[in-house]
Amino acid sequence: MTTRAAVILNPVKVPDGFRDKVDAALTERGYADTVWLETTEEDPGSSMAKDAIAQSVDLVVVAGGDGTVRVVCTELAGAGIPVAVLPAGTGNLLARNLGISLDLDTALAQLLDGSEQSIDSVEVKGDDLADRFVVMAGLGLDAAIIADAPDGLKKHVGWAAYVVSTVKNLNHPFVRVEITIDDRPPVRRRARTVVIGNVGTLQANIPLLPDAKPDDGKIDLVVLAPRRVSHWPRLALSLVVKRVQEGRHIERFTGQTIQVKASTTVRRELDGDQISNGRILTATVDPGALVVRVP
Repeated sequence: MTTRAAVILNPVKVPDGFRDKVDAALTERGYADTVWLETTEEDPGSSMAKDAIAQSVDLVVVAGGDGTVRVVCTELAGAGIPVAVLPAGTGNLLARNLGISLDLDTALAQLLDGSEQSIDSVEVKGDDLADRFVVMAGLGLDAAIIADAPDGLKKHVGWAAYVVSTVKNLNHPFVRVEITIDDRPPVRRRARTVVIGNVGTLQANIPLLPDAKPDDGKIDLVVLAPRRVSHWPRLALSLVVKRVQEGRHIERFTGQTIQVKASTTVRRELDGDQISNGRILTATVDPGALVVRVP
C-alpha cells in the first residue's frame, strides 16, 4: 500500500530549494505521490488541511509561520493524521517546544525518522471568537508586542524583532482582569499581560510557563504585573534564572478551563498572531487531540 504525505507550505516563508529537499527526504523514506498545497494570503492553511484530510494522507508536513502552523493544527485536531512541523517562521514556537531543530535538514531527519506523540489542543472562545491554539493565547502586553514588531525587522533579524517591540511597550498600561480556573472562585488582578499556555517556552528558551507540558491534559496561565518599568529587569531575570525569586509581579495558575475577562477591550493574540481586540478569552483543553511527529 502506498504511503502518502501532504506538504502544506507558506511560499513566502520557505527558503529556496525547500521543495526539492523535502521531496527527496520523503521519497527516500518511501512516500510517494506527495500532495503539495500552498497557503495564500486569504487562506493561511484551513482549506489545505481539509484537502489533506479528504485525501486520507498518512502524514501532513507543515512549513510556515506560527499562524500557518496553528491553522493547520486546528483543522487536524481529532483527525488522527500525524503533523510534522518544519520551522520556517520567525517564532517557530511549537517546533521549539517539541525539541525540533530550527535547521531544515536536521528537522527533516528528526521528524521523518522520529516518533509520534499525542498532544493537547486548546479550544478558545470569547467576543465572537471560536478557534483553537496549540502554543499560547494572551491579552495585553504580549499581544501589543506581537502587533508592534515590524515585519521588515522580523525578516532581517528574526525573533529579535520582538525584543525591540518589547522595549517599546514596557510601559504598557495595566488592565483589570477577572480569572476563573475550572469551578474555583474567580480572582481579580491588575496585570500588564495575561498568557494562557499549552506549552511554556518562548524564543531564546525563556520559560514563561516552566511547568506547562503539551500532553498533560492541562493548560497553564501566567499573570505579569510589574508596577513600574524599573521592575522589569528583575522579573526578566527571574524567568531565566530559577534561583532568583519571582516575587509578587508573577503569578501562575493551572487548570483545564481558564477564563480571563478584562475590564476593557484589549489586544489579543493566538500562537503569535494578532487577532481581533476583545475582553474575554475562555480556553478549554482538548486532551490528546493532535498527533505530532517529534524527534
